[in-house]
Amino acid sequence: MSTPVPTSTRTGAGRLARRRPAGALRLTWLHTRYQVLEALRVPVMVVSTAVFPALILAVFVVPQSGGMGPAADTAAVAQLAVFSAMSVSLFTHGAGIAEDRALPWDTHLRTLPVGALPRFAARVLMGAAFTVLGLVPLLVLAVLLTDATTTPARFAAGLGALLVAGLPLLALGLALGYSVPAKAALALAQVLLLPLAFAGGLFLPPQAMPGWLTAISTWTPTRAGRDLVIGAATGTDVPSTALPVLVGWTVVLGAVAVWAIRRDQGRRFR
Repeated sequence: MSTPVPTSTRTGAGRLARRRPAGALRLTWLHTRYQVLEALRVPVMVVSTAVFPALILAVFVVPQSGGMGPAADTAAVAQLAVFSAMSVSLFTHGAGIAEDRALPWDTHLRTLPVGALPRFAARVLMGAAFTVLGLVPLLVLAVLLTDATTTPARFAAGLGALLVAGLPLLALGLALGYSVPAKAALALAQVLLLPLAFAGGLFLPPQAMPGWLTAISTWTPTRAGRDLVIGAATGTDVPSTALPVLVGWTVVLGAVAVWAIRRDQGRRFR
């Protein structure tokens, strides 16, 4: 015959189970707040994230806006949005995580009995916040100084497509941040940024590329993300290769990121 569990015990267990999700959310919020405030203490990081995509739009797109037409202007804004997301992934996640790993404070946080999920979720949320920070000036300039136009439904679809396009870039940043030291991560982020941007058609349209570069560009995550976001924002057809390329890169880079995180955890805390 089983021994009945006291009512007070069952009630206490139920309260504990209900408190766990709330505690995890609170810890995630606290880590997110801390990481955002820590990043805001470096003004050049905030300014570069917010200004650089809008600056490219102002220098290269706005002077030609009258002759390109609304569709071309909208496409230019969409591809610069992908560039903004890539920049955040490489520097905020990639170089930023590598710098955090070198700090004694990060080692202390990882020894606390709170689990890794709140801190990891906070990193993703901070990256999302800085991506939005980079999009706001870009969109404001696009509305004021270009002929870019879209509908509310297409704008929402473009944001959703940007989220999908950012997944392999996020995985790339995590893999970079957890696998190499801080100085190497910053150098690699700088080395990867421009080639991926140019090869993905984020600065120049694919039509202006030579044939060999166009063939390579089709299989890059930046080109696939660009095509998906432009298609969603403008209502044009999306190449059939875009989604498979994004999924493939997300799986590959996600696996590398998971391996790098586990390797870093095992090396320092085994």
